[in-house]
Amino acid sequence: MMRPTPSIIRVIDLETTGPTPPQHGVCEIGWQDVTLGADGRWEVAGDSGARFVNPGRLMPPITQAIHHIRDEDVADAPYWHDVARPVLDPWPRRVALAAHRADFEQVFCTSALTHGAEWICTWKCALRLWQDSPSFSNQVLRYWRKPEGLVHETGLPAHRAFPDAYVTAFHLRDMLNEVGVQQLLEWSRLPGLLPRVRYGPDRGKDWREIEEESLIGFLTDRDPDVRFTAETEMARRRGGGHVGRPDRQELLL
Repeated sequence: MMRPTPSIIRVIDLETTGPTPPQHGVCEIGWQDVTLGADGRWEVAGDSGARFVNPGRLMPPITQAIHHIRDEDVADAPYWHDVARPVLDPWPRRVALAAHRADFEQVFCTSALTHGAEWICTWKCALRLWQDSPSFSNQVLRYWRKPEGLVHETGLPAHRAFPDAYVTAFHLRDMLNEVGVQQLLEWSRLPGLLPRVRYGPDRGKDWREIEEESLIGFLTDRDPDVRFTAETEMARRRGGGHVGRPDRQELLL
């Protein structure tokens, strides 16, 4: 009897020379699979690794100071178009790709390279599921949540492609086991729903607690996440929603 093809979501992390191609390029890609087990639970298991990539340009000192990858480290590495497809579109076929703040990875991991894969953004999903976190960066979530099974040393050094993908995979595993694939995909297609006001006189407050005059000011904010959150809160108020923290059922809607 043939074994069923495993269900895999591949977590991706990139280190780059900067944020915007074609001015900037990828200098390292890391990945860690999260696999659906026979018991119906997702687990951090399967293929993982990292590869240097020649970005085709010199490494700016400001980005070297973050990931500590030097020009000589990537001088003999293959170029992005030779590395990307085997990592992003593996066999057996993955259900989706995932990344923390996946909008960044998607700028470099184009649909042509991913074979049209859908993406889960663990940052956007963390905003929905773990509202009490003091911050929503990959590393803050790591130390605030302390995911079961995460090997501390394997997740270091931070700001390198494989360790960061490894840490993200544990966040993704727990999200999948809490609400499932489709809910995470749905949240990831939308802008981020921020649990607290980021700046201004109401900084740090729950959005439901601020005055409507302040809320109206955020409706035209340049940040799409702030704008989306303000629009969502305004729609909730117009619909007669209560002021205060959303309950668990509301978060899942």
